[in-house]
Amino acid sequence: MKQVNWGIIGCGNVTEEKSGPAFNRVEDSNLIAVMRRNAARAEDYAKRHGVPKWYADADQLIADPDINAVYIATPPDSHAYYAVKAAEAGKHVYVEKPMALNHGECLQMMDAAKKAGTKLFVAYYRRMLPSFTYVKKKLDAGKFGEPRVVNVRLFKPVYRKSKLKYGIPWRVKPEIAGGGLFVDLGSHQLDYLDYLLGPIVEVKSFVVNQAGLYDADDVVSATFRFESGVIGSGMWCFSAGITEPIDSIEILGSKGRVEFSTFGFRTMEIDTVDDHLNLEFRRPEHIQEPLIKTVVEDILGRGSCPSTGESAARTTAIIDKIYTR
Repeated sequence: MKQVNWGIIGCGNVTEEKSGPAFNRVEDSNLIAVMRRNAARAEDYAKRHGVPKWYADADQLIADPDINAVYIATPPDSHAYYAVKAAEAGKHVYVEKPMALNHGECLQMMDAAKKAGTKLFVAYYRRMLPSFTYVKKKLDAGKFGEPRVVNVRLFKPVYRKSKLKYGIPWRVKPEIAGGGLFVDLGSHQLDYLDYLLGPIVEVKSFVVNQAGLYDADDVVSATFRFESGVIGSGMWCFSAGITEPIDSIEILGSKGRVEFSTFGFRTMEIDTVDDHLNLEFRRPEHIQEPLIKTVVEDILGRGSCPSTGESAARTTAIIDKIYTR
């Protein structure tokens, strides 16, 4: 294979800037088709983004002989369904996060790719963003000494009634999202910590719904132990009486600490015996582009992608443990 020709299943908001345009910006990669159940919206997306083909039926896109890789950007409840179909059709798959509703579905996706001889990647794109790769590089080089403790905090304002008056968003419908906003947002943090510190092997947690605005959880508290011996704690609250989010990952080592945000691109703080640094990192125009580049290189046999079905399935397994399901 010399060229990766992409089709997108589910060309919604996430594909407008975060991911969609990146497929045409990466060398030897082309976006040639999109699909959305609403035919008018699929056609509109294709025209606005210069995509040659559009479909209102996912099966037709998957069967397109010109497509050799599929990006699944639908809600999580259909990730496994489409990923298995695409693999069985001989297509490589790049799927949005979280990988699936539960770890069992992740295993189905991995098994389908293995049987078909295709590759499976997941859009945990922070593994390739400059600020996050900077932290990994410094941690691996011993800048902070031996990692000891990691603390995660993500607090967001409660959903306003105006956001709920047209119905409950799918991201807080467990049957569609796999849980609440913890799954949607916290999965990014847990996946990055897996990349940074290795697998989590033990979890204790509390999962509750305090505000009662929807069926999903709105507060999650967890402690966890990494295989490496590092101890972590996390607190996620999505019903807080605040106007601005609190978004922090702090890693403490034997020689220093680093604190940074997951979503806000705020100033990174580094304190060691030698340095006190405040670093700024810009948000990329198309935030998934660095990871998509590694996906294309992996498919073409020119490199490797750090976010695979195997690594993403570990994150979903930890989420399952936090939910004790």
